[in-house]
Amino acid sequence: QVQLVESGGGLVHPGGSQRLSCAASRNIFGITVFSIKDLGWYRQAPGNQRELVAAISPDGSTNYTDYVQGRFTISRDNAKTMVYLQMNNLKPEDTAVYYCNTVPYNYRYWGQGPQVTVSS
Repeated sequence: QVQLVESGGGLVHPGGSQRLSCAASRNIFGITVFSIKDLGWYRQAPGNQRELVAAISPDGSTNYTDYVQGRFTISRDNAKTMVYLQMNNLKPEDTAVYYCNTVPYNYRYWGQGPQVTVSS
């Protein structure tokens, strides 16, 4: 009923930029979740816990982890029911699989997630 599909990712050099996109399913369920729930970008590196790195509320307020603050920007397009993560000045430590989900997350909403690899 609700599906969040991420796109983007790839290999980026340190200091480079990458933009991720998350599209909510365009039905009443996806639209409702998009409208009433905080949405966020999570990431998980091999052997590590999945962590929330950026979140955005329906009213547009945002929160970031200290590590990505100033480098990442989360945004939303209500008309397209999409959420984006603009990542600038990427570091090798940002290498991970990135996921879009609600905040708090709903296990049913996890997608496959794009891989972001930051390497020289």
